[in-house]
Amino acid sequence: MNMPLTPEQPAVWHDPAQHIFKVSRRSFTDTQVFRDEYNRIFDKCWLYLGHESELVKAGDFVTRIVARRSILFTRDAQNKINAFFNACPHRGAQVCRERKGNAKSHQCFYHGWVFGADGTLKSQPGSECYPADFNANGAGNLVPVPRLDSYRGFWFLCFDKGVQSLSDYLANAKEWIDIIADQSEVGMTLVGGTQEYQIRANWKLLTENSIDGYHAINTHATYVDYLKNMQGSMSPVPFDGTGYDLGNGHAVIEYKAPWGRPVAQWIPLWGEEGKVELNKVRARLVERFGEARAERIATLNRNMFIFPNLVINDIMAITVRTYFPTAPDAMQISAWALAPQDESAWARKFRLSNFLEFLGPGGFATPDDVEALEQCQRGYEAMKEAPWNDMSKGMIKDKVNYDDELQMRVFWTEWQRRTRATAALREDV
Repeated sequence: MNMPLTPEQPAVWHDPAQHIFKVSRRSFTDTQVFRDEYNRIFDKCWLYLGHESELVKAGDFVTRIVARRSILFTRDAQNKINAFFNACPHRGAQVCRERKGNAKSHQCFYHGWVFGADGTLKSQPGSECYPADFNANGAGNLVPVPRLDSYRGFWFLCFDKGVQSLSDYLANAKEWIDIIADQSEVGMTLVGGTQEYQIRANWKLLTENSIDGYHAINTHATYVDYLKNMQGSMSPVPFDGTGYDLGNGHAVIEYKAPWGRPVAQWIPLWGEEGKVELNKVRARLVERFGEARAERIATLNRNMFIFPNLVINDIMAITVRTYFPTAPDAMQISAWALAPQDESAWARKFRLSNFLEFLGPGGFATPDDVEALEQCQRGYEAMKEAPWNDMSKGMIKDKVNYDDELQMRVFWTEWQRRTRATAALREDV
């Protein structure tokens, strides 16, 4: 059954009795939907800003675009982490034009106003022409984001001052963040620089892809063949796992897989040195958490999505990825490698090898995914005649496998609730 798309039909078609869950392909192309997503999702939800390891010393800063706003992320002299809109209160020019660095102050190049790492106005050329109490109420300072908070080293902001607490928003996703953060006794750190790339496809397709265990064997067959042909690159572990609804649109798949994990699943390719190394890591996990939790941390993989646009994949390496739509059919992606601060040089070497080999823009996985998503976007040119995407896999089952589509249904249900896309989708495609 392929219900035709009419003005009366919703963006999401869910029929539990018939075990059907479909999404209108116009949801991926409609310009009004795109505008609504910024107004009702990106302007209202907690959004990932950065990791605490990016701001180690007083004066450290990072500039980043978050939901189209330029943000200055700093650690000030009092060791406080801040986030300001990177716009001069004078004429609106970006105050800091560097991507990252360390500075006690930031000077706007346009008229020379100077601001401290805490956002306060320090000086301004021609100050004698302003009243003595010009900045008494802070109007000349950099404007802080309305809400800023962190969990386990991950910093989030929200442009809605009345939003629920970050802890409540993250809901059950905190359990899986803990699993990742607990891999280190002294904290996690971002390693190396930022991977940045664009995809000519709707942002929601990357959401689906990131928590979709169904596509892996087909789409990434080259990688699986590569592992099979590299002697010792796989352990005798079958793909198997479960999908979970974490609340508030967040979801995760947790599963076993045959590749090596620096924390802490050994493969023969890593030799006896690697076995000794990972046995130490695993033994320490058992000391800290007991056998059951240590086993989960060490050997289970997880692809976690935090609504609306944060993905943390803890697989053969850990990637942190965000993405923002720039048009209905385009998005900008940023990704980082995450690792335990205290891991050995041996483990770091193989972690980064895994990260670049599979997860990087030039690795085995990402180009496959980019091609798949762009092919989907091209396919939507026929949406008037073929209007629906089907996400019904697993709806007939009580227990959801990692390669069923519960996770995508979780996302789309929250997306529909927030965008209120329950009536006609527009015709301005």
